[in-house]
Amino acid sequence: MSPEPLLEIAGLVKRFGGFRALDGVSFSLGPGEVLGLVGPNGSGKTTCINVISGLYAPDGGEMRFAGRPLGGNAMHRRARLGINRTFQSPRPFASLSVRQNVELAAFYGHAEGPRADIPALLASLDLDSLAPRRAEDLNSAQQKLLDLARALATAPRLLLVDELAAGLNPAELARMAERLRALARGGMALLVVEHLLGFLESVTDRVIVMNAGREIFEGDLSAAVRHPEVVRVFLGSDHAG
Repeated sequence: MSPEPLLEIAGLVKRFGGFRALDGVSFSLGPGEVLGLVGPNGSGKTTCINVISGLYAPDGGEMRFAGRPLGGNAMHRRARLGINRTFQSPRPFASLSVRQNVELAAFYGHAEGPRADIPALLASLDLDSLAPRRAEDLNSAQQKLLDLARALATAPRLLLVDELAAGLNPAELARMAERLRALARGGMALLVVEHLLGFLESVTDRVIVMNAGREIFEGDLSAAVRHPEVVRVFLGSDHAG
């Protein structure tokens, strides 16, 4: 018997004026599962993460986490419930050190339970040697790792990952993929937005392909790339079927 879903989304709607960025999205995600969100720019992937994390309020639909409605909880409250995220563009406290950034996240956003072992967390992400450095002095790949460390410092049960792989070289991509899979093996649920299909294939258990705010496919990535509607959305009608 499969475990009960940790996250349940039903008929999620988000409007910006007359534009429906999310138009009835529904899916569930279980503990230890990695679900990818795929789609062209403007398909609603990041908006979906923004709504789940509490950055945006939904305009319709239901969200349940660990069996309870998420309601109108703000981002910091959702972090304490066990939901956290990374951003496409990391947002550290630039003048603080790497260690201070992670310590602040652990102190203010930690869910119930044992607190994170910050030295071990930094070491696991190859940030231990950078711990005294100011965040603004890190390169883009290091800032992405710091963004991940800040999210993990709150001990999330659900991690929302928004284009974490962008800008990483092949060795960094392989290392990042293994880190995310290790989190899933530990029971964490991950929702991953990413354009790099090779990275998604190495990380995800299944994917949802989105277009114009709706799901058009759910299943294995290998099957998605052969699905006629997915091919049409990504390559145009001349390449489909």
